[in-house]
Amino acid sequence: MTTSDKIAEPGMKVYLAVWVGMLLIVAIEAGLVYAGVNSRTLLVALLVLAFLEAAVALRYFMHLKYEVPLLFWTLIRGLLLAFL
Repeated sequence: MTTSDKIAEPGMKVYLAVWVGMLLIVAIEAGLVYAGVNSRTLLVALLVLAFLEAAVALRYFMHLKYEVPLLFWTLIRGLLLAFL
């Protein structure tokens, strides 16, 4: 692999932004729980938010954003199956 084929690693600002975004997702989840939303809506909302949070964690913190897209989408399908 030549140096021109390498993808630049993200900086600390990207990781900090992703971390803050994930904290916001957790805050939304906690807010939904304490808001007294009915059970069915709460379950669907929490599953969607957990799926989103897991996808972000896989892409950025496990560095799958820079891998072959097929690998990422295969993992996401498996994660969705596990949630269901």
